[in-house]
Amino acid sequence: MNPAERIGGLLSESAFEVLGKAKALEAQGRDIIHLEIGQPDFPTPSHICQAATEAIAQGYTGYSLTLGLPELREAIAAQVSETRKIQVGGDRIIVTPGAKPLLFFGILAVVNPGDEVIYPDPGFPTYRSVIQFAQGRPIPLPLVEEREFSFRIEDLEGLISDKTKLLILNSPHNPTGGFLPLADLEAIAYLAIKHNFYILADEIYSRLLYDHPHYSLLSLPGMEDRTLLVDGFSKTYSMTGWRLGYGVMPQHLISALELLMLNSNSCTCTFIQKAGIAALQGSQESVQEMAKSFQHRREFLVAGLNQISGIHCLTPPGAFYAFPNIKELPLNSQALADYLLNQAGVALLPGTAFGNYGEGYLRLSYATSLEQLQRALERIREAVAAL
Repeated sequence: MNPAERIGGLLSESAFEVLGKAKALEAQGRDIIHLEIGQPDFPTPSHICQAATEAIAQGYTGYSLTLGLPELREAIAAQVSETRKIQVGGDRIIVTPGAKPLLFFGILAVVNPGDEVIYPDPGFPTYRSVIQFAQGRPIPLPLVEEREFSFRIEDLEGLISDKTKLLILNSPHNPTGGFLPLADLEAIAYLAIKHNFYILADEIYSRLLYDHPHYSLLSLPGMEDRTLLVDGFSKTYSMTGWRLGYGVMPQHLISALELLMLNSNSCTCTFIQKAGIAALQGSQESVQEMAKSFQHRREFLVAGLNQISGIHCLTPPGAFYAFPNIKELPLNSQALADYLLNQAGVALLPGTAFGNYGEGYLRLSYATSLEQLQRALERIREAVAAL
């Protein structure tokens, strides 16, 4: 007996695979430095934890509405309206257990078999995975180092056809840390209107942009009814394990997304939703302090990588990943990542974990302490020298 053929189109996520290998080595007594998982090393702010505890004591342990608690949806709408400079109502918000379900639901809601979906490469592996699951045709959009891991608008336009149904954008970007400036977003919006396709805007790192203001496609004229905005609490509030995400969707898609949510999760954990309200309406000082720490770590890590012979690394504008070029070294991305894990005890990801255009690069998460980053740099330097 075999599983359904559609399962064969789903891809794994290398970060968790490498984490598993690293944990196995640790079980053997090895000391492993973890730079593979995109997870803040800061605790969830105490007022958020307290709100969850109080919600449990108050009985918020049953079902909630499928789209989310009305008070959380309104709080999200207020925050989105403020940060994206566009008026959004709670009736356009859907709350889910993490942001990742919205990538699934958004693609399933708009993509028919044979539709073409343009997605960034290198990019978050879930994009291609779900496109294939929906029987769409994945069209990779190469992100190139020469453009600071962005793309030329002309290259995007060259990929658009009469079968293009959806464009996926991620800014700030995983795995490169790149971002899309306002001029590019305006050009992309023009193409979306001209060629009549949706855009899924993954903005999970929107509060982690260090050198530039964040701009959202949602705020541009004509994009309100064709932008599926995905965001969440995991990165901003260090709530990865809480699983709390949200989407701002065109009004005509809300009922479709509600059905997908109803048939898969019923609803999002109720007391965690109450914690989400506390996150949005409470002090944002922890968010600001965490971003400052990431920025300092970014500068430290990039400077250290650029001092290693054969490695070159641009300074990423956002997120908490470095994406160094290792093309001068004698190993490809996968072989070098394996070598550094097994020989140096540094867990990181090959660029090819994020698509074919990631060859020649590694992804390192700097969501860990300066001490750990220093130790990792020393080990990488010694291991590369041995090559």
